[in-house]
Amino acid sequence: LPCSELSDATLELMPRQLRISVEVKDLPSGRITMDGSRGMLHRRNIAENLLIMGNVTGLSAGMHGFHIHLAGDLRQGCESTGPHFNPYGHRHGAAQDPMRHVGDLGNIKAGEDGVAMLEFLDPIISLTGGPRGIVGRALVVHADQDDLGRGHDKESALSGNSGARICCGIIGYLN
Repeated sequence: LPCSELSDATLELMPRQLRISVEVKDLPSGRITMDGSRGMLHRRNIAENLLIMGNVTGLSAGMHGFHIHLAGDLRQGCESTGPHFNPYGHRHGAAQDPMRHVGDLGNIKAGEDGVAMLEFLDPIISLTGGPRGIVGRALVVHADQDDLGRGHDKESALSGNSGARICCGIIGYLN
């Protein structure tokens, strides 16, 4: 299936259940072969954390940076999603770092079958708005492993040297 296929995911916010739509797109590139990356993510609040569960398919085997980017704008593919979502102006970091971009979710690992299964809690991102709200922003999968800001160059501090944006989707509510 093409990466531009519309996928649905479920968000669980007590006491009601909401649905989101994630339109996933890939960027053509001479370096990266995509068989049609797509995925489904489920998110729900657990205490003060947001649980993110799901899968992304059609990736090359290995680690891929996984981030929330500032803009839910796909007019120019994943390139128009802007930088990592960083409302507090922090340096790039790991998902577990106390000081990081709000959108820094670390890496996902795709197996030889091209599937990345994920399940993790995040204490920073929010579905309910405010400065950490992610609805209307973009979820982006990168070509390379995120160095979690541990590199010794400017790009590490900005993006973790995660490489090209190979797949992205907009986080939004459905009625």
